[in-house]
Formats: sequence, structure tokens, C-alpha cells
Amino acid sequence: MKVPLLDLNAHHAPIRAQVLAALEEVLDTQSFILGPKVEQFEKRVASFCGVEHAIGVSSGSDALLIALMGLDIGPGDEVITTPYSFFATAGAITRVGATPVFVDIDPQTYNIDTTGIESALSTRTKALLPVHLFGQCADMEPILAIAEANGLAVIEDAAQAIGAQYRDGRFAGTMGDIGCLSFFPTKNLGALGDGGMVFTNRPDLAEKLRTLRIHGAKPKYYHKFIGGNFRLDTLHASVLNVKLNSLDKWTSMRRHNARRYVELFTQENLIKSNDIVLPLSVYESPNISRAHIYNQFIIRAPRRDALQEVLTDAQIGTAVYYPVPFHLQECFAYLGYRNGDFPYAEAAAKDTLPLPIYPEVTQEQQGFVVETIRKFYQS
Repeated sequence: MKVPLLDLNAHHAPIRAQVLAALEEVLDTQSFILGPKVEQFEKRVASFCGVEHAIGVSSGSDALLIALMGLDIGPGDEVITTPYSFFATAGAITRVGATPVFVDIDPQTYNIDTTGIESALSTRTKALLPVHLFGQCADMEPILAIAEANGLAVIEDAAQAIGAQYRDGRFAGTMGDIGCLSFFPTKNLGALGDGGMVFTNRPDLAEKLRTLRIHGAKPKYYHKFIGGNFRLDTLHASVLNVKLNSLDKWTSMRRHNARRYVELFTQENLIKSNDIVLPLSVYESPNISRAHIYNQFIIRAPRRDALQEVLTDAQIGTAVYYPVPFHLQECFAYLGYRNGDFPYAEAAAKDTLPLPIYPEVTQEQQGFVVETIRKFYQS
């Protein structure tokens, strides 16, 4: 039985006609850059997540970059973040000339360990950049408290977490000064290419971010800042407008699939035997319907690489997120970190593995995944 890690054909099939109609509408109107479709999408996402301002941009990576630019972070500044995330998190910091300072992760949630932030502060610290990894919010209350006490900005990397909620019901990306989303095709709300968004509740920042995304020009050809070409394509916005209608349903399906994995692993005694550690959702509550949105369903697996080979041979899709923490990447050697500096991030890089969790994965497919894993550990 073939089980892809993500099946975009199955995902798009029910809405194919609506997507094609949306693309045709853009072609008919010849409105390709920003315009009503982008504005509509921005307003709808802002309403969905409960934030005042949403500004569509060209990618999740550019969302992080424009957020840092909007807060005037640059050479001489330090930004505290996690060593375990997609590269854009730390890459954006260095692209504006600032220095990333890493704090290890919580081994259960894979998000930044907030107890380590204060010891990483210095007189050069300008911002905190937590990541809501794999679809679950970082522990924002202590992060926001530290930021307020020290006069720091907070940028939330919510690229994988649209619709995820913190324990008080606030949405990922809406709690700090700026939140950043990605609409890469593999995200829970994905475009047909690159796309992103920045959130803020501050009207001054919103105005600056809108200006920065069009080369810092206001009006056209009169440049208030040095910005960039960070616009969300109208074609992508039109497709995302269609897909946003289904996001709640898709989130519910992912959560249902996550519960099914827990049931299947429990039945096979794979949890009790400590062979497998399942994701921990620390904000699950009957009153919060969208706490963890499971952009990825990450397990910790002894002999991960050998298990991955077996799953691949069985035509079960796998990947490793992420095999090398930032502090051990060659491009960050100049920061002076060494192997062993962040043991929990290093452990996660060695033993975590995502399982297929997309909305359309079937009960039979999930059963096959778990049965294949059981055979591996009991052989």
C-alpha cells in the first residue's frame, strides 16, 4: 500500500473546479499584482485569526525578513531564537546583518525552552523570535513577559501554525509585535507556489510593512525606506481565498487523524514499550478546537534511520525535519557553537520522524503505517 507523506492530488481534487475558476477570473480581469483579491484574502485571514492587520507577502521566508526590517533590526543587534527549525528562521536574522543567538528546545514540544531565554540576553538583544513548530504554539506567556521587561520586540514564526491556538485561545502569530505565516504548498493552507503573510496589531507597523513590500515606495517611485519586492501574487491569493473556506475542515481532519494514530499506537503497545514517543499537545482543551493543527505529526523513534529505510521500502512517505540544527550548520560556524551546546535540539535531529497526517490519509493507510512500525520494532 502506497502512503505518501503528503498527497496534494487528493487534497486538491475536491476543489479543483473552484481553483481553476479563481485562476480564470484573475486571467480575465488582468489584475496580476496586489489588488482586490489580495486585499480580500488579507481581510479574511485577519478575521480568521483575530488580528488587526494582515499583509500578504511573497513567502514565509520573506515574511520573516520584512518583519525584521520593519523593526529596524540590523548590524550589531542580536535576536534570540531556536536552533531547531526550518533554515529561514535563522537565515533571515543574518540577512539583515543581525546575529542569531540560540536557546535549546523543550524536548516534548520541540519549541524554544523559555527557561533558557533570560540567560541568553545581552545589551545587544533586540528581539525574541520563537517558532510555533510543527503546528503547536510556543509557550508565549513567559516570552512576552521577558520581552516587556527588557524592552524587546517579539516576532512569531508561525509558518507552520495557521489556526493553532495558545492555551488562552489566542492564535499563533497574533501575540507578538509581528507574526509570520507561510503558504508554501505543503502547509495546512498552501498556495500553488510560494506565498506568505505578516500579522500585526500595530497600525504604525502595518503601514511600514505595506510600504516595505513595494520597495519602500509611497507614493510610487518615492522611496521612504529601502524595502524589497515582497508582494503576494494575486494568482496565489485567489487560490488561497478558495482554500481558506476549507481550512477549518482540514484542521479537524488532521486532528482526527492524530487521535487515530494515538489509538493505533496504543493498541500495538508501541507507546507503553517506549519504542515510540508521540507528539505532546500541551494546549489541548475541550474549549479550544484548534490548539495543535498538526502541520506535521512528529514521532521520536529509536533507530530512526533504520526505521525510515523500512518505511521507504514499504512505500510510506518519510522525511527528516531537521537533520542538522542551526548551531552545527557550516554557514553558522562563525558563531562559535559546538556539538553538545544544545543537546535537546541535537537529539531531536537524530530521532524524530514525521508520519503522514494530511487530511485525506485513510484509516487503512494509517493502520498500514503503524503496523509497519510495529513489525520493525518487534522483529
